Amino acid sequence: MRTLVLIVGILLLIAIEILRVYYIMPFPGSQHDDTLGFAYWLHNNMLWLRLLGIALIAWPLVHLFRHGRTWKKILTACVLIFYGVVFYFFNFKFLADKMFYQPTVKTFVLSEYSTIPEDKLVIGLRINGESKAYPIQLIGYHHQVRDTVGDTPVMVTYCTVCRTGRAYSPLVGGKSEDFRLVGMDHFNAMFEDATTKSWWQQATGMAVAGPLKGTSLEVIPSVQMTLSAWLRQNPGSLIMQPDTTFKKDYDDLAEFDKGTIKSSLEKRDSASWEFKSWVVGVEHGKNSKAYDWNELVQKKIIQDSIPGLKLMIVLEKDTASFHALNRSINGQSLSFAIDSTGNGLKDNITGSSWSMDGICMDGPLKGQRLSPVQASQEFWHSWRTFHPNTAK
Repeated sequence: MRTLVLIVGILLLIAIEILRVYYIMPFPGSQHDDTLGFAYWLHNNMLWLRLLGIALIAWPLVHLFRHGRTWKKILTACVLIFYGVVFYFFNFKFLADKMFYQPTVKTFVLSEYSTIPEDKLVIGLRINGESKAYPIQLIGYHHQVRDTVGDTPVMVTYCTVCRTGRAYSPLVGGKSEDFRLVGMDHFNAMFEDATTKSWWQQATGMAVAGPLKGTSLEVIPSVQMTLSAWLRQNPGSLIMQPDTTFKKDYDDLAEFDKGTIKSSLEKRDSASWEFKSWVVGVEHGKNSKAYDWNELVQKKIIQDSIPGLKLMIVLEKDTASFHALNRSINGQSLSFAIDSTGNGLKDNITGSSWSMDGICMDGPLKGQRLSPVQASQEFWHSWRTFHPNTAK
């Protein structure tokens, strides 16, 4: 009986250490099922589960090392050492916040002082007249960067396994909240707030477990494009620079922008509508739709209608910078074509000339501007998971 209790106790201790991390990190098979509720319960009950395991093995261990045979003592000692190794790795090596750290130094400079190549993708924010660019290669490692833009606190996030860039207000209940990377669910990064220990999805900004479940962070409009395209629109923008502490980590993401990175979790499926194919996702009201990136590259412009929205997605010549725009203006729905230069647009109704980012440069509508639509480039598996009713 003592032997059985000892075995059960040791197995319990090993199992809880492994499962606690297994369900919230990208181990084989761990990200496909709806196990978030159990993972959250396990995460928050580790102390008493460990105490239970220790209580189960305490008396059998004392008896074994007093009266047991030598081979049993050696075997048990080896198993306990194995548990110690498991405990160390699953608490100090495999946890998300032990693998990905926040920048120790945040430096922002103007373009003339920047070391970031202008063909690199950035997440751009413009608030109250101030513009800042966050290179994906950098924030992809950090997963989140806290900053202030136009005197507004922001939380700029990126998940490389979903290819999702999002910006949120870090205010919860009117107060600035601190977040740490706790793991992932369905391959999407999750953050834990410091106050309530609730878990928040990076892709949606929604709390999915804990006391604040169902609460959402306020989305801050952002765009993804090359640094060159961003600077063309925002010539005075500040640009985040690398923190030299994390040079190797940044280097590992050098090819992420183009989807040619070696990591099987982050490498692009070049075909359409595969697990890691690129799409542009748009959500408007209760409706959402995904557009094939390959089709956008081929056509350069996609025009569509979502209930309540006349949508246009335009791809620049660099085949990396895209703009999502509402093609209705003054109550009139316009249709567009790429102009003869390939660097602008011409509407087929008035013949006016427009920039790629929706500003009318010449013609009857000169000075008018199309409204931007929040859109994101991401993996198809991410968009369909977090928008289960999406059209395509």
